[in-house]
Amino acid sequence: MSAEEEKSCAVCGRRIEWRKKWATNWDQVRYCSYACRRNKNRGPQLELEAAILRLLGERKRGGSICPSEAARLVGTEASWRDLMEPARQAARRLVEQERVEITQKGKVVDPSTAKGPIRVRLRDG
Repeated sequence: MSAEEEKSCAVCGRRIEWRKKWATNWDQVRYCSYACRRNKNRGPQLELEAAILRLLGERKRGGSICPSEAARLVGTEASWRDLMEPARQAARRLVEQERVEITQKGKVVDPSTAKGPIRVRLRDG
């Protein structure tokens, strides 16, 4: 076990900070919070990931999307705003899988700490 070993939450994709109380079971830690543990099977998570990849596949090389585009694709006219945070979570999970990058003002940012508007683009290579 290493305190420096980085993990990402299986639900929201944010970095999980190591805590001393997890020293004996660090290998089993999958969620960053009780909220993520409660919501692990809720929402259209896989559908949002697929929507992000589909939208990016339709863009020219190097093009990006806003998570709201995926939320609008999956949700209805009345419900897409409720899918904004789940769409950002889906983007963070795709970053963890090394499929996409999250950017702000054209620069790649750490998805765990990004605040404000973000864009999602396919990774090079």
